[in-house]
Amino acid sequence: MHNFFFGIFPYIALGVGIMGSIARYERDPFTWKSSSSQLLRRKQLVIGSILFHVGLIVITLGHIVGLLTPIAIFDALGISHGAKQLLAVVAGGIAGVMALVGGAMLFHRRWTDPRIRGTSSFADIAILAMLLAQLVLGLGTVFISLGHLDGHEMVKFMSWAQGIFTFDGAAASHIQDVALVFKLHLVLGMTIILVFPFTRLVHLVSGFAAPFRYLLGRSGYQIVRSRRTQPLPERNGHGAVAQKPVAAKPGADALAKPAE
Repeated sequence: MHNFFFGIFPYIALGVGIMGSIARYERDPFTWKSSSSQLLRRKQLVIGSILFHVGLIVITLGHIVGLLTPIAIFDALGISHGAKQLLAVVAGGIAGVMALVGGAMLFHRRWTDPRIRGTSSFADIAILAMLLAQLVLGLGTVFISLGHLDGHEMVKFMSWAQGIFTFDGAAASHIQDVALVFKLHLVLGMTIILVFPFTRLVHLVSGFAAPFRYLLGRSGYQIVRSRRTQPLPERNGHGAVAQKPVAAKPGADALAKPAE
């Protein structure tokens, strides 16, 4: 089971996460969003959303940089494993608490308000609950990491993550003996990546991809509410306005005939 969860499951999660996101964007681009409920309990939404999103972005970027940067680069920069471990504990701990508090506020708002819950799908509530559980597990690893400030425990996860992306068949062996809370944290994280394309989380990618979309010149869509009181005239297949037949006025034929 260990080899499956940490040697095979990562590829399943990444494959479904990437290909599913592309398929959803191409097939249903109008669903690539986070449905807004900002008109309801706005103050709680603003505070919770800021804490949650800022904390989550810091954690995500920290994981990407910390796990996927080759160890040789840290050595070349003179950053010891212990210093890197301490930075991860402090920065990750602060960001984790921020995200957890903000996420709890958002979950309470969505779960307890009948109007908001009525407009929420099962996936909306489930993914938020999964993220909260992931944050709790992540904060739980902080206490264990404080006992390994030499940084060697962190190197195990770096070797595993980089082994996955370099298709190292022995990648799972690097974390064979780590604490259970770390393994649960990794499995739940990969599960979140697996279900990512089917939830509202896809809107997180938009924040990073939007600048490239505009730079590449791809046209976008904007839904607006028109103030027009009359419907637009119908158009034919060539894009021209279809002319409706006008009833002739009495005597029009006589006026149209040339004088004899």
